[in-house]
Amino acid sequence: MPERRLHIVSFDYPYPPNFGGIIDVFFKIKALHKIGYKIYLHTFSEEIPKSCPELDAITEQVFYYRFSYNPLLFFSGIPYSVMSRNDSTLLNNLKSIDAPILFEALKTTYLVNKKQLEGFKKILRLHNIEQDYYKGVSKSEKSLVKKIAFAFEQLKYQSYEQTIRSFNHVLALSRFEEQYINRKFGNASYVPVFHGNESVAKLGGSGTYALYHGDLNTADNRKAVRFLIDAFADIPGFKLVIASGSGESFVRDVIRQQANVEFVPLVDFKHLKSLMMAAHINISWSFQKSGTKLKVVNALFNGRFCIINNNIIDDPAVSDLCITAKDRKQLINAVNRLKAVPFDDYERRQQVLKTHLDDGANALLIDQILSETIAKVPA
Repeated sequence: MPERRLHIVSFDYPYPPNFGGIIDVFFKIKALHKIGYKIYLHTFSEEIPKSCPELDAITEQVFYYRFSYNPLLFFSGIPYSVMSRNDSTLLNNLKSIDAPILFEALKTTYLVNKKQLEGFKKILRLHNIEQDYYKGVSKSEKSLVKKIAFAFEQLKYQSYEQTIRSFNHVLALSRFEEQYINRKFGNASYVPVFHGNESVAKLGGSGTYALYHGDLNTADNRKAVRFLIDAFADIPGFKLVIASGSGESFVRDVIRQQANVEFVPLVDFKHLKSLMMAAHINISWSFQKSGTKLKVVNALFNGRFCIINNNIIDDPAVSDLCITAKDRKQLINAVNRLKAVPFDDYERRQQVLKTHLDDGANALLIDQILSETIAKVPA
């Protein structure tokens, strides 16, 4: 495999890879490095770290940029999440190294919108249909101020989305997003999420509880937790464990005296894997359709039964490994049906995940798309 150079512009610092989009970014970099790419990583960050051996090992160079928190940015016609990732040194750093540019999420594309990278080969990794994402966040949010702010972000992205026309190709995270972009712009391919799991846990028999995990700083996850706690009030003989690195006081307030729900403070991914492997059922639930949820991918690699709703993943090969429930009643029925059934689907799961969710194979898919894209674009 010949060595190639690639800029990657990340919307957030990708280490440690501990939430959805950043997991995809980190393990994509790792997989592309493994097949011979020299990666020049440009990442926005709250704090500039002194060093990061884990990133240094898989990149040629890392450039850091700080988020802008200027409140006046809210009054721009461009989405705040884009404006806050506009650093004056990014342009010069990109121009200093001749390589195609992979932008992680539409929120990193200020320079593209302003036509300052004309002549560069540009690929977009689409992490969401942003206006749909912010519409869902606005609906789930309880705070009136945040609800209004997210609604304005939704409106801004509806027009900002035209920036996608400036890209040579788009890598979509879901079938729905691939179809949406091809319908409007005609230049998308589905590339499944990168996740870092190398093998499927060989589990059988029974676990001891149902598990939900997620970042409880997000409105959609808090809404899902309220929904699940309410549903498990009608499944008194089976325990629900909610694991998160945030939101403990919120969960404990919602639980009150409900004996079959427990909150577990999440330490790290190793701890999460142990919780998934001990669970009998892993539940992934969302009230907004936005890409592919990493939580179900991790659960399929590291757990037994998986219950999802329709907003979690839309790749039928993968969703067929799960039990899909559309509402509270179907969820309760699924839990009651599965809680006494031993798990024995390891062989089929291993074959499907190896075929559809292999990081190495999907890195080669990106390599092929990049090669074809570069060949099509005049020098």
